[in-house]
Amino acid sequence: MKIIVRAGLARSKVWDTMHGFEIRTNIPDVDVIYFDEKNIDERTEKNLEAELRVILPDIPWSVKNEARMHVHNDIPPYISSEDAISKFPETATALGVKVDKNNKLILTAPCGIEDVLNLELKPTPYFRETKERAVIYEERINKKNWKAVWHKIQVHHIEIY
Repeated sequence: MKIIVRAGLARSKVWDTMHGFEIRTNIPDVDVIYFDEKNIDERTEKNLEAELRVILPDIPWSVKNEARMHVHNDIPPYISSEDAISKFPETATALGVKVDKNNKLILTAPCGIEDVLNLELKPTPYFRETKERAVIYEERINKKNWKAVWHKIQVHHIEIY
């Protein structure tokens, strides 16, 4: 099973550094995703969270099996963790990091890394496809209020007709 740590952690670290913050910003959780079509029981995710809390108890872990998240998101099934990442709302959060068999970090960035490095918050192509997804993107931008934390970022909105 391939496990990927999601982007919020990486994005926040990059933006903290680019803003010159000496103290890291608080992160609400550390998202860990995996893809296991054979076991989509949510209890497995909770058990994995519990195991991670034993190892690192001060980290707010959130584990999700992307093989079941399409049901939660009411969309067609994902085919992999990378496919799921490509359908995250913002390009700057459509990132993930995993460790390969040689203990090297591998970055997964289906929408590229330019936006996170350029301090730009843009919708992924998937969220530009429909008005309904555009609304979700805009609501998320307002709710997260990232601009209040990282004042240098440029937020790109989707015009909703």
